Amino acid sequence: MATTLTQISSRAWEHPADRAALNTLRAIPGFDEVVRKIAGLLGERGVRQLFLANAVKVGPQQRPKLDALYTDVLATLDWPERPELYVSQTPFVNAMAVGFDKPFIVLNSATIGLLNSEEERRFILAHELGHIMSGHTTYTTIAIIILTVGLRNLPFMAGVAILPFQLALLEWYRKAELSCDRAGLLGTQDVFASMRTFLKMAGGGAGDDTVDLDAFMAQAAEYEEMGGAWDTVIKLLNTALRDHPFNTVRAAELQRWVRSGEYDSIVAGNYMRRGGEGDRPLSDDYAEAGTYYRDQTTQVVSQISDALGRARDAFTQAFRDNTK
Repeated sequence: MATTLTQISSRAWEHPADRAALNTLRAIPGFDEVVRKIAGLLGERGVRQLFLANAVKVGPQQRPKLDALYTDVLATLDWPERPELYVSQTPFVNAMAVGFDKPFIVLNSATIGLLNSEEERRFILAHELGHIMSGHTTYTTIAIIILTVGLRNLPFMAGVAILPFQLALLEWYRKAELSCDRAGLLGTQDVFASMRTFLKMAGGGAGDDTVDLDAFMAQAAEYEEMGGAWDTVIKLLNTALRDHPFNTVRAAELQRWVRSGEYDSIVAGNYMRRGGEGDRPLSDDYAEAGTYYRDQTTQVVSQISDALGRARDAFTQAFRDNTK
């Protein structure tokens, strides 16, 4: 049985790059105006109609097992409110927490079909609740609307620098996912099931075959360590326009968090409580994020330097050979 994390603050699990990326996004000229106009255009009722036109509300009589599991997740993360939970008949594996004033959670039916253990479903529910507890949903909703409708189809986006806006929004979106993967783990407190969730989202269910989590984690390590500078450039290009990190990246990032000892410390009761966050200087968020990005890029810079060094040596040698 999962340990109840009484009065846990979302700051306990938020990724160091999450808040910094959001603050960077907010600093883009016109961002607050875009948020205000989209929220005003649709309103809370419009958002519900947009996402709930063809979904079923979960409750004691409607999917009671899922409802009971959701109750357990709310209790584990000690969240007093009960955001509405819906299941949508959708063939794509996904889930989302959306809304402005009263956010709610939607699970795609394909997600429930793929994640057939209670702990895997608990992970997804806790992940989405983490978005609500972290206050992500306003920005997530804006991101989904913009990515679905398209920036150029929103008349009030005229004059906004579209590509920087989109890239900054997606960068934050990906970092918010890393934050809430931690919330998902705290909600289930089962590392194996959490990592298995990423395995399934990456490659589907095993069916009548066999899958191996250790092999998947080795694959995740291989992806992070593979290649040189050009491979790194390709990774950046492949990621820049995605709203979610790759599942191998998510698994590796969550495993690093577990190995850091922070997860065990939180489960043991050493975490920030709600109301005790205080005023955190923006510079602290950037400092922590800077450490994260520096750790991520140190290897990249080393690889680029090595590549340049090899190119210089090859050019020098070729020049000498041609002048003999």
